[in-house]
Amino acid sequence: MDIIDNVRVIAQQGITQEEIESVLAEEKKIWAEKGRVLGEIQLDINGDEIVVKAYERSPIKRVRRITGYLSTEEKFNDAKQAELMARKVHF
Repeated sequence: MDIIDNVRVIAQQGITQEEIESVLAEEKKIWAEKGRVLGEIQLDINGDEIVVKAYERSPIKRVRRITGYLSTEEKFNDAKQAELMARKVHF
């Protein structure tokens, strides 16, 4: 698995880097025309063909509640991030 142009790429052995980059560029263009963002692409060999499975980047973000405030982790200040890291997981 590699990350190329912010897209996770999973390619079966036997697919060249040139083929990967070509298919990736074509898929990104198709997705951009639809107004969507490509998140992952899987490339497999089936006989003489390359089978392409493409997935959209998930728009879901994780929201946390720290001391009563709902926010995404990147907006937490240093104290809130420290509190988050100090939490214990209870199952």
